[in-house]
Amino acid sequence: MMSFSDHSKSFAYPVLVADIGGTNARFALVDNANAPTRMCGKTATAGHSDISSAVRQVVLPETEIKPRTAIIAVAGPVTGDAIPLTNAAWVIEPLKMIADLGLDEVIVLNDFEAQALALPGYSGTDVEQIGKGAIRKDSAKFVLGPGTGLGAAAMIFASDTWVPVPGEGGHVELGPVTREDMDIWPHIEQVGGRIGAEQLLSGTGLPRLARAVAVWMNAERRFDTPASITQAADDNDPIAVKTLEVFAQCLGRVAGDFALTVLARGGVYLTGGITPRITRFLTDDGFRAAFEAKAPHETLMAKIPTFIVRHPDPALEGLASFARAPDTFAVDMHGRQWTAGRVAATG
Repeated sequence: MMSFSDHSKSFAYPVLVADIGGTNARFALVDNANAPTRMCGKTATAGHSDISSAVRQVVLPETEIKPRTAIIAVAGPVTGDAIPLTNAAWVIEPLKMIADLGLDEVIVLNDFEAQALALPGYSGTDVEQIGKGAIRKDSAKFVLGPGTGLGAAAMIFASDTWVPVPGEGGHVELGPVTREDMDIWPHIEQVGGRIGAEQLLSGTGLPRLARAVAVWMNAERRFDTPASITQAADDNDPIAVKTLEVFAQCLGRVAGDFALTVLARGGVYLTGGITPRITRFLTDDGFRAAFEAKAPHETLMAKIPTFIVRHPDPALEGLASFARAPDTFAVDMHGRQWTAGRVAATG
């Protein structure tokens, strides 16, 4: 049976929020339900033996009152009392964190669940709109993030509550649509016998797409990293430019599919490490045209807004929003919540 945060839920403050990635860990504090997010900085995961060590060195010097609750976002599924990171040596052990740091409670969420938690609170310069459309109040939202992989999550509004819905949407199928696509797709390396969205729309996928574009254009070119492609595009290399044009169009199609799936009248939001590096390809109409080209629903799609997330730490802000007002969100806590009582019972 699932357990959800509800209107009786509250956290012991201060609350430590942490976004743990494969390379860096970012930390912030929420001192009370009315306090702004207090950034504590980031550190390389490789520089510490575990998360407790990182908290002692990065967070504790920044506060006179030790945190009592920790809410952590990790890339990957949350299963069991030991949660290994996909691209780092750390293993998140909530019961050990409670014992090491004197915490009352630890909650571990998926990283794109944290991204979804941030969506209702965005305003002003937190986001940059791409194209037309307007947010419908209290309507479903979707976040899509091309980075190391392709993260995806929905935020559904139901019974006066925001419900984050994480998943593995980044692995949906991605097929050719235009005549140009039909010519490029035969040159794309398949993974596991298929071409999924993440296999192109990610840091690992971008060089794969570039190789296919180079073959199609009969050009000798080798790009091994996403950065080499975006840099070459800045220098107007034709292979790199065409690769990012195709990338943006494909991202628009996938974003449009998810918008239709959950009827995201509250907007579709682009985040992830690649997004800010390809802004000109997202705002030159190719992305938006592909997003809206969903016959017979072009009129509906034209009304759904799309945004680039400009907030510097969206996952942390999402966790902080949850820490301040847990009764605003229905978060599945089953198997993802650990308390000091369990430490005592097992110690």
